[in-house]
Amino acid sequence: MYKEVLNRQREFFRSGATRDVEFRKEQLIKLKDLIVKNEARFLAALRNDLKKSDMEGYLTEVGFVLNELDYMIKKLNKFAHPRAVKTPIAYFGSKSYIMAEPYGVILILSPWNYPFQLTMAPLIGAIAAGNCAIIKPSEHSPHTSDLIEELISEYFDGQYIKVIQGEIPETQALLEEKFDYIFFTGSTFVGKIVMEAASKHLTPVTLELGGKSPCIVDKDIDIELTARRIAWGKFLNAGQTCVAPDYVLVQRAIKEELLDSLKKAVHDFYGENPKDSEYYVRIINERHFDRLTNLLDGGHIVLGGDTDRKDLYISPTILQDVVLDHELMEEEIFGPLLPVLEYDRIEEAVEFVVDRPKPLALYLFTEDMDKKKYVLRNTSSGGVCINDTITHMTTKWLPFGGVGDSGMGRYHGKASFDTFSHEKSVLESGFTFDTKQKYPPYNTPLDKMKKLMRFL
Repeated sequence: MYKEVLNRQREFFRSGATRDVEFRKEQLIKLKDLIVKNEARFLAALRNDLKKSDMEGYLTEVGFVLNELDYMIKKLNKFAHPRAVKTPIAYFGSKSYIMAEPYGVILILSPWNYPFQLTMAPLIGAIAAGNCAIIKPSEHSPHTSDLIEELISEYFDGQYIKVIQGEIPETQALLEEKFDYIFFTGSTFVGKIVMEAASKHLTPVTLELGGKSPCIVDKDIDIELTARRIAWGKFLNAGQTCVAPDYVLVQRAIKEELLDSLKKAVHDFYGENPKDSEYYVRIINERHFDRLTNLLDGGHIVLGGDTDRKDLYISPTILQDVVLDHELMEEEIFGPLLPVLEYDRIEEAVEFVVDRPKPLALYLFTEDMDKKKYVLRNTSSGGVCINDTITHMTTKWLPFGGVGDSGMGRYHGKASFDTFSHEKSVLESGFTFDTKQKYPPYNTPLDKMKKLMRFL
């Protein structure tokens, strides 16, 4: 169905145009120009899709992408330059280096929760590395997806970058084609489908998934500030964030104080009625709304629980006395519901976490160095943020990605360039020197050959 689109992009890639670093830089500058000139339109689209305020839309989407673009434009020459490495003494007169070469035609499958950022951020890496790209944005954020399609087609030739819209049938049809690389952001369930489709063509993939990111709270902390940071990370984008704290494990001695501080933080952020706050986002659609409201009976509600299906509104909600075998604790919540559980010893909290699939993020609030070391050493997660939430994924100097059920591969900053590049090893020899011992007949005694092998 999409073979002709791929063939055109493959033909353009083979022309060699995208391999030129100056060409890549020009395209990144063009992408930045597209965004800057249409910033207000993108913010309006995000407001229409998710009721994001302009401030949140800029902080979490547009501004984030512009920051990535500026960094990549500045560093691209350095990233693309061949990297010299050591050469064994036995190959005297030779030199070794690693070349970053583009894969070819990339498929980017982006989600609806941050529809601008999670489309543009991988596209930056694909362009910087010298690839062509086909983008399939989410059908659940139509205003943003339509605008991306309109502007990409206006600024870029379809044989280089092309947006294809549609729903499940269109995505399935795309996955039947042979791409050189697939970058997917979404649920673990769909990630498995993408990986299965890619395996038929031996196509490498990056899967940015999710999972139940735990938040462990020790008693040795600033409780009020901890609560603000947890509430911010959880209720940002109405909890529809892949690295949102999915549940809290708090030391029993401070549980009630933390709950009170969480309630206060929510009130400070969104007022008496969050429904009236311009800074509180809505649920993306009715199907997702219904799924979330079905999770409300998984524990005792201590804050919130208010819903309005017509407005796709679910208030910031905190629950305790949680049923562990309820769906609330068995699937990623991906919404504004925060279960709070307690523990007595840090070992219990860690055991609870490691008994479950590896999360995309792990949050730890403590000032106890021994407990920091213990949690870092005994847990596995895509990333860790200590004494804050979300912020670890916003820096271009920390690669972002998952592990196990939360995904594979990484991006942001240089990691984006590396993800969309194949590192080609090159050993370049001259004709001045030659090692005769490597040719048959092998007249060198074995004990001497063993000694010579040490120089490799």
